Amino acid sequence: MPWSVRWVGGCGAQSQKQCKKSSFAFYQAVRDLLPVWFLEDMRTMEVFHWEDGGKVSVYSPSEALLYALVHDHQPYARHLLTKFPQSALAVPSQSFSCCQSSAPHLAMAVRYNRVRVLFRILKAIQAFPPSDRAGHLDRRGCSRVEGGKTALHVACELVRPECLLLLLGHGASPCLQDGAGNTPLDTLLQQISHAPAANMRAKLLCLDCLFLFVPQDLQFTMKQQLLDNRQHWQDLLGESRFQCLLGLAPPSLFVGAMRVLIRTISPEHFPEALDDLPLPHFLKPLDLKLES
Repeated sequence: MPWSVRWVGGCGAQSQKQCKKSSFAFYQAVRDLLPVWFLEDMRTMEVFHWEDGGKVSVYSPSEALLYALVHDHQPYARHLLTKFPQSALAVPSQSFSCCQSSAPHLAMAVRYNRVRVLFRILKAIQAFPPSDRAGHLDRRGCSRVEGGKTALHVACELVRPECLLLLLGHGASPCLQDGAGNTPLDTLLQQISHAPAANMRAKLLCLDCLFLFVPQDLQFTMKQQLLDNRQHWQDLLGESRFQCLLGLAPPSLFVGAMRVLIRTISPEHFPEALDDLPLPHFLKPLDLKLES
């Protein structure tokens, strides 16, 4: 079995080779969705983690959560976030993250579309102090690899409407710019403009979700492109979205009412309180049935 490893003492080449194989065994065990108790035994054994520079260490809860995210091991992610909420969302070691300025868990959950794990991360963050909460929600990825994108940028780039709405509802800012000066709205509009117009329904759903949270005076870099090619963008977005984006017309009464309603929901009760909105089911933003 991949998790059957033997400690080889000493500091020679054979010992280093065995340590590296043992380190991969933990990754395999998470990938194979082994029980939580077994994974925690492995995680806390020094033999299972081989770091650069020849150091043998234990896996941190943060590093284990990244593995759980990649392989969608929901029970393990739940355990880590419940027992170690702060350390599970701390910055991982250098071997797990190229940028040591902040932790990548939110963006990773969006990238792999782990909606339920993302929901649990966001709930854990709500218990953090306000400054720490904002640091996680609006964390910018490293400029070299992630282009300074926030998790919200990633949700727009990959067209993840469920992830997008969860992030917005828990307080992620729709106004931040990435390394190229793009807001999440710019990123989404770039995706909408790509030909062929694949997945357009999901893209427009993301745009409608953004409409509920972005300020009306938001400045975005794609605005000039919309002005320069009006007919093309009207065909893509529909006239009402186009007019609203450019500030040529106020949002519809429905959008205005939804903005008021959805902003009455505190992050602690999002998205559960969507079910309590005084609206017919088909008018609600997204059907997010997530275990709280």
